[in-house]
Amino acid sequence: MKELDIGEVARRSGLPASTLRYYEEKGLISSIGRRGLSRVFHADVLQRLSLIVLGQSAEFSLDELVAMLGPEGQPDIDRQRLNQKADELDRTIARLSALSDALRRVASCPAARHIECSKFQKMLSAIGTGSLKRKTGKIALHRRGT
Repeated sequence: MKELDIGEVARRSGLPASTLRYYEEKGLISSIGRRGLSRVFHADVLQRLSLIVLGQSAEFSLDELVAMLGPEGQPDIDRQRLNQKADELDRTIARLSALSDALRRVASCPAARHIECSKFQKMLSAIGTGSLKRKTGKIALHRRGT
């Protein structure tokens, strides 16, 4: 099997060498040795890195990915966990869609100042009724029943 040094893996994957070293420290990837001072990896590390990037894009944590990818190099992906993550993403999409709709309604208000806009006032009053919740420094609109 072809071997790649860390620089080549970084170039082909688009990930910095520091990220590759961190992933190795976390147990997501493993080198097979060294060539001088450089870590050396099997070429199949590129597929594993693709799986990591895919998992991160689906908002899996690195710890979750460690469990899914397993130490043997073969993915052991929990289908139930994939469905749970899909449900979480659906809820996030619904929440962000509602927020986007609310912002567009307020943006289309013809009032000279937003504070004078009835749509904006409704949005502000929704905060008091629990329709809007503050989460990690951002206002997020929650539709009732979701």
